[in-house]
Amino acid sequence: MSMGTKISRMYMPLAVAATLAMALSACSGGTGGGTEGGGGGAASENLDARGPITYVQGKDNSEVIRPLVDKWNAAHPNETVTFKEQTDKADQQHDDLVQRFQAKNGDYDVASVDVVWTAEFAAKGWLQPLKDKMAIDTTGFLPATVEAATYKDTLYAAPQTSDGGILYYRKDLVATPPTTWEEMLAMCPIAKEKGIDCYAGQFAQYEGLTVNVAEAINTAGGTIVDKDGKATVDTAEAKAGMTNLVQAYKDGNIPKQAVTYQEEQGRISFEEGKLMFLRNWPYVYNLAKSEGSSTVKDTFGIAPLPGKDGPGASTLGGHSLAISVDSKYKATAKDFTAFMITEETQKFYATQGSLAPVMESLYTDAELVAKLPYLPVLLTSIQNAVPRPVTPFYPAVTLAIQQNSFAAISGTKSVDQAMTDMQAAIAAAGSK
Repeated sequence: MSMGTKISRMYMPLAVAATLAMALSACSGGTGGGTEGGGGGAASENLDARGPITYVQGKDNSEVIRPLVDKWNAAHPNETVTFKEQTDKADQQHDDLVQRFQAKNGDYDVASVDVVWTAEFAAKGWLQPLKDKMAIDTTGFLPATVEAATYKDTLYAAPQTSDGGILYYRKDLVATPPTTWEEMLAMCPIAKEKGIDCYAGQFAQYEGLTVNVAEAINTAGGTIVDKDGKATVDTAEAKAGMTNLVQAYKDGNIPKQAVTYQEEQGRISFEEGKLMFLRNWPYVYNLAKSEGSSTVKDTFGIAPLPGKDGPGASTLGGHSLAISVDSKYKATAKDFTAFMITEETQKFYATQGSLAPVMESLYTDAELVAKLPYLPVLLTSIQNAVPRPVTPFYPAVTLAIQQNSFAAISGTKSVDQAMTDMQAAIAAAGSK
C-alpha cells in the first residue's frame, strides 16, 4: 500500500465533523433527483452514449493511474479520458465529490470512492446502478470487496483495490505468532522482559480508531449496525470486544502512548524495535524491510490478526470505481471502469503501487507473491474482513464510534456507558 493511498483512506476527526452536517441533511431525501439510491430518471439516460470522459481520484503518488489512462487513450482516441487528480486528503476528496455530484453537471464521469462512501453516495442518488445494461462482471472477486460496493442489494461501484489489517510481530522474540487475542496477551511478559511495549494499533481519535474498534467488536462476534443500518453496539458481544481493548490498555499491554498512535507512530515504534506486536496495513511491510532506520529488517514476521478462536475480523479497506448518474457518456464510462479492474490492471496496481488486488486468484499468483510476500497473509485477512458500517450516515456513525471508544479506552467512560452512548448516537444519526 502506497503512503498516499494509506493516507487517502483515512478521515481526520475534524473532517468528519465538518462533513457531518452535510451528510445528515442530504441523506433524508437525497439530491439525486429521485428515490433513495435510484438516481431517478437520470439512471436510465445516456446508457449508450460515448465520448470523452473525466476520471477522478486522490493523489497518484505511485504513478499508477497516468500510465493506465495513457494506455486507454491510445486505444480509444474518440473516447479519451482526462485524469483529474485530487489531493491526498480523504476529507477533501470526499467533499470535492459531494460538491460535484450535488451540482448534477456530470463533470466527474468515473470516480474512485473509498469503500465507506458508497452507501452514502448511492443513497443520495448520485451513483449509476451497475446492473442490466450497465452491469460490471465481478466474477472471481473477493466477496468482501463486492459487499462493500453494494447498497440495498444493488452494486453501485466496481471494486478496484482492497486492503486489510495484518499483524506484524518480532519473530526473534516469538517463535510462533499468536492466533487468538488471549494468546497474544499471554506473550506480553516477553516484551516486558525485553523492556519494550507489547501491542499497538491505531488508537488516536480519528478514522483509524473506528477501524481498530470495529475489528475488536466484529472479532468478538458483535456488530456495529445490522443489515438495515440500525445500531447494534449494545450487545454483550460488542461490549466484550470493546472490553478487550480497554482492559489491555488498563493492564499496560497496550502502552499508554498508543492513544496518540495513527499508522505512522506505530510503524516507527515497531521499526525502532520498541514494539513486539503491531496491527497495521500491508504498506508497512516494504518499509520495515527496506528503510535504513528499520532495526527489524530480518527479525519481523507477518500473520493474520489474532481472533477469538482463529483469524480475527479485519476491517476492509480499499477503493471502488463509481459512475456518476449524471454522466453524459455512460457507455464509455462503463468500458473504462471495466478496463480499470481487469486482471492485467490489478497486477499493475499491485506491482507498481503495492495496492492489494480484488481478484482472489492473484493472491496465489507466484509472480506477485515473489514480489509481495505478504499477499497470502493478506488474503486470509480479507477473507475474514468485515466492511465498516454500511450506512448513508457514515460520517456521523464513525464520529460516534471514535468519541465513545476513545473515552472508554482512556478511562473517562465505562465500557457500558460508552456503548450505551454510542448506540444512542448512531441511532440518532439514522433518524435525522
